Amino acid sequence: MPRVSILLTCYNHIKYLPAAIDGIFSQTFTDFEVIALDDGSTDGTREWLTNCEHPLKLVFNETNKGTYGTLNVGLEHATGEFIAVLNDDDVWLPEKLAKQIALLDANPKVGLVHTNGDFIDGNDQVIPGSPLGFEFPRFETGDIILGLIGANKIIASAALARRQCFDDLGGFNEAYFGSGDWEMWYRIAEKWDVGFVPEMLTRYRVHGANASHKLDKIWIDDQKLREWIAERIPSYQGRFSEQELKQAEAHNWACLGTVQTLNGDPTRGRVSYKKSLQVDPSRWKSRLRLLATYLPKSAFRKLL
Repeated sequence: MPRVSILLTCYNHIKYLPAAIDGIFSQTFTDFEVIALDDGSTDGTREWLTNCEHPLKLVFNETNKGTYGTLNVGLEHATGEFIAVLNDDDVWLPEKLAKQIALLDANPKVGLVHTNGDFIDGNDQVIPGSPLGFEFPRFETGDIILGLIGANKIIASAALARRQCFDDLGGFNEAYFGSGDWEMWYRIAEKWDVGFVPEMLTRYRVHGANASHKLDKIWIDDQKLREWIAERIPSYQGRFSEQELKQAEAHNWACLGTVQTLNGDPTRGRVSYKKSLQVDPSRWKSRLRLLATYLPKSAFRKLL
């Protein structure tokens, strides 16, 4: 049994796929299996994978299942102690798996470990600065639930998790379009610490086809996720200080108000903003955005 099962998710990125494969097979840690999961590509990806010189387990979806349905298929085929995800347009540097395995072996309370990294363009060149409006996402090692309430800062291709996490908690939630990894990491972080390797070992490719650019679908996901988080926050009493928990709860209600408004329901958005202010009256941004819900959606977006 290999220690690591790599779930390589593929969908119409044949231009970038060779770099992803090269990154896998340049790893200094070599006790792994690669499960190449093609989700109905039409660009020659299947033929390329079939003829690849490297050993791959090939799984071809006849119909498009989406990211999280595809990952769950991969989990069914995985035999490793650890699960890694690599999207076919991203790239790993050679020490990635070795560094992550070392951290997991040394810290049994850690269920998932992620790495720092860089953004790259379509020509494999590192993009300086914050091309997506933020630095490469990451959390420091520890209990990160409050951080995850703020935002998802774990790139899927940067993550390596214990198989036990999925056995205990179930797989990815297929009802999500693009936030199912956030929801999965959140469930893991409720039960386990999350580790971080601060080296630049994952490269996330920025291009026009990134799922994160499909804002309308992401907003629907975010509303669903933040409604779910709101139900869970009361169970963290005693885990964090009262002030920390209030700040996180107020932030979640405010974010929920924003996505409800963006999704065309400013009335519910106002309710959520008011709940944010009830928890933390000092949130001046919530007051301003509550007022902004009375503006047209286009104007509301410009104020964010």
